[in-house]
Amino acid sequence: MKWRRLWLLPLMYLLMVGEVQAQEFKTTEGEVRFLSQASLNEFTGKSDQLHGLLDPEKNLVDFYVDLNTLKTGIGLRDRHMRDNYLETEKYPFAEFTGKMQGAVSFEVNQTQKVKAMGVFKIHGKERYLEVDGSLTPLGPNEILLEANFEVKLGDFDIAIPQVMFYELSETQQVKIKAKLKK
Repeated sequence: MKWRRLWLLPLMYLLMVGEVQAQEFKTTEGEVRFLSQASLNEFTGKSDQLHGLLDPEKNLVDFYVDLNTLKTGIGLRDRHMRDNYLETEKYPFAEFTGKMQGAVSFEVNQTQKVKAMGVFKIHGKERYLEVDGSLTPLGPNEILLEANFEVKLGDFDIAIPQVMFYELSETQQVKIKAKLKK
C-alpha cells in the first residue's frame, strides 16, 4: 500500500518547487535614470535595460544595468562618460544586491514604502547603501518597483570632468522604475 503512494512524492516536490519559484519577480526592461545637477550644467541619462529580481519570501533584491546602455541625448558626452569616467570597457555594470526590510504586502494597487539595505557596485568599487522605494502590486503576477538614491562619484573613484562643457555634479540622483513579473 505504501509503495503505491510513493509516486506522489515527485509530484509533490515539483509542485512545491514551482510554488517557491513563483515568488520571484523579474524584469529585463526596467528603467534607470540619473540626474546630474551642476551649477552651470544639468542633464539626465537613462537606460531602459535595467535587469532585476525581487524575491519577497527571502526579502532579496538584485538589480543591474549595463552602463554602455546609458544615453544622455548627446553622443559625444555619452562616449566621454563611458570611456573616460565610467571606464565601461573595464567595468561594464552597476549592480545593487541587498535585502528588503520587513514583509511585502500583496494587496493590489496598494503602494507600500520599502527600504533595501545592501551593496552597490560600480567602477570596480563596492559601498553599503540604503535605498528607499515603493512597491505596488498591480495584480497577482506583477509588481511595480520605484526607488531613489544618490551616488557620490568620489566614493567610487569616478573622476569628475574639469572642462566647463562637461561639468558634472559630484552627487548623481538615481531613480529606478520597473514592472517585475512572476
